[in-house]
Amino acid sequence: MGMLRNLEIDYSLDIVEEFLSHYSLMCDIIEPLVINLNRPEKYQENIKELFRIYHNIKSAAGYMHLDPIVKLAALAEEVCTEARDIRGPANDKFIDWLLLVADQFSKYKDDLESDSEYFSVLEPLIINIPTKLD
Repeated sequence: MGMLRNLEIDYSLDIVEEFLSHYSLMCDIIEPLVINLNRPEKYQENIKELFRIYHNIKSAAGYMHLDPIVKLAALAEEVCTEARDIRGPANDKFIDWLLLVADQFSKYKDDLESDSEYFSVLEPLIINIPTKLD
């Protein structure tokens, strides 16, 4: 029995479906927002939206007790909190790091949808948080 099946046992089917639907949608919109962080006119709007998405993922995954997703979302939210204080645009290292994070969220989504027993291993490069964001 995998993670999805366990969620369906612990929570109503409606709650699980709503979580998966919203989580999937948020995963899909992260990458375009990240890519446009290199555009000065889009930076502030997109970094605020990314912060909001990570915050929402953290809250929803926390309710569902999906710790790997919560921890990654909390890390991304914290980095975006710092990034909101700079004018932008984002540098390539920061964008590449955020794309790694987006890929990891997508892996977690695939893990849930395929009813895997465990979440995928965290991409090791995610621990290399860029020190300079712009």
